[in-house]
Amino acid sequence: MRALVFSRSIPRYLLLKALGSRFRTLPARGGAPLRLRDVPLPKLPTPKWVRVAPTLAGICGSDLATITAKGSAYLAPVTSMPFIMGHEVVGEVTEVGADVDRFKPGERVVIHPALGCAVRGIEPRCGPCRDRRDALCRNVTRGDIAPGIQTGYCRDTGGGFGESLVAHESQLYRVPGDIPDRAAVLIEPFACALHGVLRAKPAANEAALVIGCGSVGLLTIAALRATGCCGRIVAVAKYNHQREHAANLGADETLPAGGAIGDRYGRWAGALDAEVLRPEIGKPTVMGGVDVTFDCVASSTTIDDGLRFTRSGGRFVLVGMPGVPKGVDWTPMWFKELTVHAAYAYGPERTSDGQKDTFEIAMDLMRTWSSRLTALVGTAYPLEQYREAFAAALSASRSGAVKTVFSLQRRGT
Repeated sequence: MRALVFSRSIPRYLLLKALGSRFRTLPARGGAPLRLRDVPLPKLPTPKWVRVAPTLAGICGSDLATITAKGSAYLAPVTSMPFIMGHEVVGEVTEVGADVDRFKPGERVVIHPALGCAVRGIEPRCGPCRDRRDALCRNVTRGDIAPGIQTGYCRDTGGGFGESLVAHESQLYRVPGDIPDRAAVLIEPFACALHGVLRAKPAANEAALVIGCGSVGLLTIAALRATGCCGRIVAVAKYNHQREHAANLGADETLPAGGAIGDRYGRWAGALDAEVLRPEIGKPTVMGGVDVTFDCVASSTTIDDGLRFTRSGGRFVLVGMPGVPKGVDWTPMWFKELTVHAAYAYGPERTSDGQKDTFEIAMDLMRTWSSRLTALVGTAYPLEQYREAFAAALSASRSGAVKTVFSLQRRGT
C-alpha cells in the first residue's frame, strides 16, 4: 500500500529546528521527515482488531508540530518509528478479526485514536483506563503493540495518511448516514475541543475568550455554543477567513492577534471588560477580564496574554499543544487565583443519557452542526500531493485553509 512514512533522525531534526518560523513547506528530498512509500499492510495484532481503509484524513496541528520539529521531545519515548501519521480519520471497514462481532466490512467508521489498556490487551487496566480516560493511559509502551499514545504515532497501527490502518474494535464508532465524510473527519478534533470546554464548564452567561482561530479554536467556539453557552464569546484571529468562520460559528467579536503590545492590549481591554495598568518595565498588568479563556495556540505569547486577560477567580484552559514556551509570567495565575486546566484528547462526561465519552458527545452534536462545520474543511489532496497539502496547512494566510485533508482512494488493498 502507499503511505506517508515519518522517520526522525538527529541531523534532520536539527535542520528543521534551524528553519524555525521560515518553515512553510517540506524541505527537499533528504531533509524531509516524510516520504511517500510502498509499505506492507499493517497486520491485525489480535483477533479483536479491524482493518480500515481511510476515506478522508485530516492534518492536525500536532502533525505539523512533529514534522517541523516544534513539538517537545517529552513525547518521543511514547511513540515508535517509523510510523504513518494521521489520527483524524473517517473510513470504511475492510476486514474484521475472528473475535470481532460489532462491525462488518463495508461499514463507515471514525476512529477514537487513543491506544489505552483495552486496545493493548492489558489486564488489569490502569487507573485512568478504568475511569474511561484511556487517552491518559500509563501503559502506552506495553501490551500487544509497540509504544504509541495514539493511532498515527505507533509503528504497528498505520495511520490515516496511508491506504490501510488497523484499529481495535473498541476504537471504532459507526458514522450515521446523515453525517457526510467532510463532517465526520472533524469528529476527532471536535471531541478535543469539547473536552476543553467541558473541563471549564462555563455557565450559560459567562464570557469566554478563545485565543487562536485555527481548526481547534473554531471548533471550541462551536463547542461552546453547542453545549449551551449564551454568554459573550470573543475570539482572537490572525486572518480574515478565520474571523469570518468565527462569526459564523457564534463568536460575538474578533480581536487582532498581532501588533504592538500597547495597541493590542488597548483593543483587548475594551472588548474584555478589563483595565490595563502600565508598570515601569515589562508587559502591562491587567485587571478584570473574561470568566474563562481557551488558549488554542499555546505559544509563550498566547499563554502570557491569556493569563493576564482572565478575571480574578476565572479559569484558563490550555487546549492547544504547547511546544516549550519561554518567558511566561505566571504571576497573574497566583495573583488572580486562577484555575488552570489542561485539555488533552477526550474524557468521560456525565450527561442526561448517562456517562459518555466526549467522542460520543461530539458524534451526537455533529448531526446538528455538520452543515456549519463542513465549511472548515478545505481542499482534499491525494497522497501524491502531500507537499502541496502540507504547504497549505503551514501557510494558512496564503491558502485560506482551516482544515486540510487527504483523500485516499483504495487500490485493491
